[in-house]
Amino acid sequence: MFTRAIVRPPGRNFANGLTTVDLGTPDYEIALRQHDAYCEVLKSLGLALTILQVDERYPDSTFVEDTAILVERVAVITRPGATSRRGEINSIQTELEKLFGELRFIKEPGTVDGGDVCEAGDHFFIGLSERTNEAGAEQLASILAGFEYTSSFVDIRHIKSILHLKSGLSYIGERQLVVIDDLAEMDQFGGYELIRVEPEEQYAANCVLVNDSVLVAAGYPSFSSRLKTLGHRTVEVEMSEFQKMDGGLSCLSLRL
Repeated sequence: MFTRAIVRPPGRNFANGLTTVDLGTPDYEIALRQHDAYCEVLKSLGLALTILQVDERYPDSTFVEDTAILVERVAVITRPGATSRRGEINSIQTELEKLFGELRFIKEPGTVDGGDVCEAGDHFFIGLSERTNEAGAEQLASILAGFEYTSSFVDIRHIKSILHLKSGLSYIGERQLVVIDDLAEMDQFGGYELIRVEPEEQYAANCVLVNDSVLVAAGYPSFSSRLKTLGHRTVEVEMSEFQKMDGGLSCLSLRL
């Protein structure tokens, strides 16, 4: 059960961040409202929020997930793959030291973005991507192994439709994985029940299990309906402005 989350509202220069998609310029005021609504959903599900100050030095800093990996036994400060984002870890480190005390770190030449790390119970899928390199993935796997977690690597460098692994993969409990078609045939996911997302609803693959509910992006009725049919309680959240900047539901919080 999650009890806390760390979030950071977007700054006015949010649109100056990195993106690989061409969906238009995000509207800052709408993004703020969507972020506020996201926070309210987390609170409604029982999470106490730590809301970090806006940091306009880093336009992408609202995507706090990429800066750390938080699990029950260990907290790992990442080393983001985009050099423009590496300063974001400083304020996250300060906050996590209050909660965890001792932290672990990804070190040069390794790079890891939190969006490439999918926790599935005591196993972790670590994406090799444009942002997470082999050195970083190996460091993270070694850290996790020290706390009795297992991991496997998933190479997505040839999949151009997603930036991070969790853009196309989510774990929603009970050995169920939400996957896009490009990931569905990979051997690493054998033994799991795969819930495929229709190609036209691919963005919905980034969903988040929070306690007894699954957060899903609004506007993808087929996927939402299927989750309900499978017995999941879903909560829809508007994400249009964050989608324009390669962001998904998981990106906006660190949950613990």
